[in-house]
Amino acid sequence: MQIIGVRLKKAGKIYFFEPNDEDIAKGDSVIVETARGLECGKVIVAPRELAADENPESEPGLPLKKICRKATEDDLIQLEENHAAEKRAFEICLQKIAEHELPMKLINVEFTFDVNKIIFFFTADGRVDFRGLVRDLAAIFRTRIELRQVGVRDEAKLLGGMGGCGRPLCCASFLGEFIPVSIRMAKDQNLSLNPTKISGVCGRLMCCLKYENDLYCENCPRQSVTFRPRNGSRVVVADGEGKVVAVSYSRRNATILLDTNKTVVAGWEDILPVNAEDFESADDAAPVEEPAPKPERPERPRRTEAFNRRYSRNDNPERTPHPERPTRPRGDRTRRQPREPKK
Repeated sequence: MQIIGVRLKKAGKIYFFEPNDEDIAKGDSVIVETARGLECGKVIVAPRELAADENPESEPGLPLKKICRKATEDDLIQLEENHAAEKRAFEICLQKIAEHELPMKLINVEFTFDVNKIIFFFTADGRVDFRGLVRDLAAIFRTRIELRQVGVRDEAKLLGGMGGCGRPLCCASFLGEFIPVSIRMAKDQNLSLNPTKISGVCGRLMCCLKYENDLYCENCPRQSVTFRPRNGSRVVVADGEGKVVAVSYSRRNATILLDTNKTVVAGWEDILPVNAEDFESADDAAPVEEPAPKPERPERPRRTEAFNRRYSRNDNPERTPHPERPTRPRGDRTRRQPREPKK
């Protein structure tokens, strides 16, 4: 069986489909069915045979699907019209947000290929009650409306921009998925631990620290032992320098109060010490306070044989059982005479 890799949007995740007996080459546009509806994507991975040990999915949790068809000229025209409509929808949504006075920032608008759903991406500091906004947008566009809140890394991916190296952002150019980045990677590459120099435009650690780490540190000595910080020690994390105020041994993380009076929680592998003596090996046993020993209870004196022989019921002849109470036959009982009423 053959499979192809399709990317639905620029620098997006690659999904796999069956070519459905179509003559498809790399770079062609195809129409596929996703959980959001019909989408138009571009073939990134040319048709190839599926290996025996592979189990690709069209979407997470869904089996492999077939493409609907190869995109035609009319489909490409419809796609361009959708892009133009997205710009108009962006302006309309901005006006409605201002009318409702919602504390949110609109980032991007996406139309599905069949315009069965319109997705509005926004950022906000907390939860936003946008039910009134959804009703207004649904009355205008007459289709399904979805508002999706994204984080700062997703915002940078959607908006794009230039990085500190002078090139376009990696996440907006070719990275399909975000990968976890640790501050220890910056230390292994001998970079400055200044957060302003190793952070991207999103305020998080730069993605290039991850996929360049193996190149720079191919022959670097690896640290096989994990260390944990101590309470009150000065440490450096991705958000800056601060002081450890709490350490969790079960979750293997620490709570750090930064110099900017901000509190963050970071894992032990993402924390670097200012002074090496402030760290201790994580393999050492966690300090557990031993409970105070309980006072020993005095042993009760055992009964002697003379005591058992004297007070045993079976062996004591002086102890006589209680006599049984005589019982009267039921028929011999006399009924109680009723009391005469008083005159």
